[in-house]
Amino acid sequence: MPTYISLCRWTQQGAQRVKESPARLDTERKVFQSEGVKIKEFFMTMGMYDSIVVMEASSDEALARATLKLISLGYVTTQTMRAFTEEEYRKVMSAL
Repeated sequence: MPTYISLCRWTQQGAQRVKESPARLDTERKVFQSEGVKIKEFFMTMGMYDSIVVMEASSDEALARATLKLISLGYVTTQTMRAFTEEEYRKVMSAL
């Protein structure tokens, strides 16, 4: 399955209700799973982003649906990118 990385920031609403963040993450895991997206790793970070999430998704569309459900709640904004594993990277490079 394709891997994706999301760089997340709390919105003003998310920051005001930051203590609820762990419970929201638990709920998000379930919602993402129902869309065919597995949250593999979650990191709280310091600096420009508040968290980084590494996911696998059955398709771009599945990830888009899950992400839109997440951001529609108003607690976070995301910047998501497709990530290639080392094996995928080597396959792409060998085709050049």
